[in-house]
Amino acid sequence: MQAQPKAQDHPIHRRRALRLIGAGAASALALPGTPARAQERVKILLGYTAVSDFASAFIARDEGYFGKRGLDVECKLIPLNPSLPAALQSDSLQVAGPTPSVFLQAVDGGLDHVVLAGAGTTAKSMTGVGLVARAGSGIKSAPDCVGKKIGVPGLGAYLHVSLRAWLKAQGVDYTKVNFVESAFPQHGDVLRGGSLDAVVTADPFMARILSSGVGYVVSYYTTFLPEGLPTIVYAARRDWAQKNAAAAKGFREAIVEAAAFINKPGNGAKVRESIGRYIKLPPEVLATIQISPPGPIVTAKSLGWWADTMIDQKMLRERPDLARLIVA
Repeated sequence: MQAQPKAQDHPIHRRRALRLIGAGAASALALPGTPARAQERVKILLGYTAVSDFASAFIARDEGYFGKRGLDVECKLIPLNPSLPAALQSDSLQVAGPTPSVFLQAVDGGLDHVVLAGAGTTAKSMTGVGLVARAGSGIKSAPDCVGKKIGVPGLGAYLHVSLRAWLKAQGVDYTKVNFVESAFPQHGDVLRGGSLDAVVTADPFMARILSSGVGYVVSYYTTFLPEGLPTIVYAARRDWAQKNAAAAKGFREAIVEAAAFINKPGNGAKVRESIGRYIKLPPEVLATIQISPPGPIVTAKSLGWWADTMIDQKMLRERPDLARLIVA
């Protein structure tokens, strides 16, 4: 009599066994700590505005500093800085670069956001930002701003808050100035059309306005600010930073490495090339713009100037616990 095949040798059972083995192998590959898992990248959509202060993020992406830490970072241009916190809150962005004043106002309004790292900083040598008046406006000094319409690239953002602080330091009541929100790319057109008397703007847009003769510099007013204050902070929702602690740490480390790259002599051309890739600047403008010093580490002390200034301008209800707002 011919021997009957064992149950496990039957073709149907063999196929089932192969499927189970395949499923088991796939499960094993998906376990934490395995090579397949390690190769997965954390996707981050990073919101930025059209200023060179974001150079550290651009360099971190282009030089692979994000990538080698398992981060898949995509940079998205956002026209107005004050819209960044809402985009973070809705998870449309995972990381964004609000100015310190926009960040602090968002927290004061109830959003639980934290700082991962810093971008650009203030410096006495920076003349790439200024109050630019329309030709024929008659604005020559701070007192001339009273009763005028001045465009700012975000109400409550860095340039708006710092201009009001400068006006107050010059003995001017800034409540008698009419501030209007106007995005950087529109500044030349609104001056040319006469709808605004002046704008608070920055390169490359300032350089274009000056070269066209549409406007002139009243003051490089940000030079009155203390050195080393953050102008942009890389922020995220607290729950995202806690859930993705390794990614948050890796993001900060990448920004620190990018800052060192920016500061290294001989890297200027690469830094400008990277900025031009994200802000779309023509070569002649890209070659002359100033790049603010990077400040990857944000401290409670450096945020404190902004908090105190905003309390003075009645923009915050109370002084926040600044140390709690910074991811260690």
